[in-house]
Amino acid sequence: MKKILLIATGGTIASRASGKGLVPSIDSNGLLKYVPEILEFCEVDTLQIFNIDSTNVTPDHWLMIANTIRSEYEKYDGFVVCHGTDTMAYSAAATSYLVQHSPKPIVFTGSQKPIDKEDTDGRINLRDSFLYATSDVASDVVIVFQGKVIAGTRAKKIRTKSFNAFESVDFPVLAVIRDGRVIPYIVTPKQAEPKFYDALDSRVGLLSITPGMKGAILDAYFRLNDAVVLSGYGTGGIPEGEYYGYYEVLESWKGKGKTLAITTQVQHEGSDLSVYKVGQGLKARFDLLEGFDMTNEGIITKLMWILAQTRDEREIKRLFYQVVNYDLIG
Repeated sequence: MKKILLIATGGTIASRASGKGLVPSIDSNGLLKYVPEILEFCEVDTLQIFNIDSTNVTPDHWLMIANTIRSEYEKYDGFVVCHGTDTMAYSAAATSYLVQHSPKPIVFTGSQKPIDKEDTDGRINLRDSFLYATSDVASDVVIVFQGKVIAGTRAKKIRTKSFNAFESVDFPVLAVIRDGRVIPYIVTPKQAEPKFYDALDSRVGLLSITPGMKGAILDAYFRLNDAVVLSGYGTGGIPEGEYYGYYEVLESWKGKGKTLAITTQVQHEGSDLSVYKVGQGLKARFDLLEGFDMTNEGIITKLMWILAQTRDEREIKRLFYQVVNYDLIG
């Protein structure tokens, strides 16, 4: 039987009710007791590395997850990370950059209701995650949730309460899990060895523009961050003109070692600055990165990974457009 490490980090799946709402309090061994059938098809060790609401997750926690996987990598055939749903897409994306090309699966999962509730989705999500982690087709970083296997950089939480909380944005699911069987749709070729990284630059800010928002806010983002991801309208358009003053702010920060990336507020189909004059003019005037079909979670965590390695503009651009775990589709 394959040997899997369960890494517990808290979240709803590990929560119990308190007088102040749900609080993570079930540890890794406690989680495993709710799904004893897992032990029929794999060996499991458990490790509790922190126990928090995922709203409180920081890049330091992502490094803890990746460093734990790195230190335990040779002992196990795969890893299941129990995690809160609210920032799971960020954590899975960040881990996709910190642990690249893993021939062993790294599976994130969680639930919308605590695992000790009678109507929980936690038990089936946890069981499905172990089924996928023991599958011969499994590799790299994924989210397993509600029977879907989603590449770690393509996931987004789209519902706050329903069990089908996650969607694979503009990319097919890698597999589904049905009646205790893994049905693969896309099988990632396995690499011989993973590539580990151990640093992130957390000074990456996402600013979503709104009608009437003045350029002073954008200027503050540049002062506070090493990279700014500017989320525009439609295909990525950013307003022109004196009223907003965005172009003047961008001009003032040119050549000062800051990175600018443009994405869209629209969830599906990505940015395309070539469509409209407001996009073409922006791309012609400024040396920027375009997110295209990447998720916001992917763009932000990828820039954190890149800027921890280099500040060379050409190398930043090369790494940004280098495909990692399906983050750029084409």
